[in-house]
Parts: sequence; structure tokens; C-alpha cells
Amino acid sequence: MKLIGMLDSPYVRRVAISLKLLEIPFEHEPLSVFRHFDEFSQVNPLVKAPTCLSEDGTVLMESTLILQYIEAIAHPKSLMPTDPTQLSQALRIIGLALIACEKTVQIVYEQTLRPVEKQHPPWLARIEQQLAAAYAALEPIAAQGTPWLSGLQPMQPDITLGVAWRFTQHMLPAVINSKQHPALAQFSAQAEQHPAFATTPLV
Repeated sequence: MKLIGMLDSPYVRRVAISLKLLEIPFEHEPLSVFRHFDEFSQVNPLVKAPTCLSEDGTVLMESTLILQYIEAIAHPKSLMPTDPTQLSQALRIIGLALIACEKTVQIVYEQTLRPVEKQHPPWLARIEQQLAAAYAALEPIAAQGTPWLSGLQPMQPDITLGVAWRFTQHMLPAVINSKQHPALAQFSAQAEQHPAFATTPLV
């Protein structure tokens, strides 16, 4: 299996960390959708990160769909709970964290790819409000870690939340203040010490 994309993408990073926790061997090819566009397009014409090449050569995209495939390979190992109540809570955490990733990316792209004179302040303000709302909802959840959200070992909600917070703090520290989210900051610091995170650095 080959995972293609840069680890500064939270979507690529969550897949890589999940593969390590599930002990699935993989090759990582760090191609950038910007700097290596032509090379990336030879593997996947859509130039979408992450891209995953399965053992039979199938090109898979979207981190959540790739993780669904990985879970099938790893069975009976899993990073997702099977109990319906626990599953709904896990999916809520993952959803909030993915929205935080999405809004962070939108803000970064708006500020770095669009000319200043074409940026729309009301649109940026709305995205920032959505980003703040996501982390406001995640802060009390992060405070409940024992030490992880799902118990004694990191599961997919832990991975996605840890990756999301680290990404936002790396890209937009002035937008989301870590001092206002002490539980998330502490949770992220703990996550980054785990071998699967530490050997899969964002930068």
C-alpha cells in the first residue's frame, strides 16, 4: 500500500497515523499538490491528497473513505467503537474535528492564494466563526480524556482531534488562541508524544 501526500495535510497525517496504529505496512510518498502537481497527476489526475494506492492498484481518495478501506484490511483490529452509543459519540468528535480542518484550510487558502484586493472580509469572518464554534464544542470533550477520549489507547476520534488541533495551531495560531482552549492544548501535547504521532510529524 502507498500513501501519497504531504504530512502538513491533516487528512494525510490522520491516515498515516491510523496505518501505524493498526500496524499496516505502507510506503509514504510525500508529494505536494502544489510543488509536485505534474508528478502527482501521473498517479492521480485529480491531484487529491491523500491518495492511497491499494495492493491491487486501486486509487482511493478522501481520508475518511481511505480509513474505511484500511479498517476492512485490519479487521478485527479497529480504531472505531462498535457500540452504537459510543460510535455516535466518536463520529460526532470526528465530524467536529474534520470541520475544524476544513475551515482552517479555507482560511489559509483565502489568505494565501487569493489576492488581498479580492478577499472578502465577511466570508473570512464567517469561516472563522465556524472554526471557533468547532473548537468551542471540542474543548469540553478534550477535557474528558482518560487519558484518551475512548479509553486507554488512541482511537480514531483521538487521532483526528489531535491532528486537527495541531494543524490549526501550526497554520492559524492567531485565529484560535490555545490559552482559551487549555484542554485541547493539553490533549494535543499528549497526543504528539505518542510514538505514532511523534514518528509522523506535521513538519
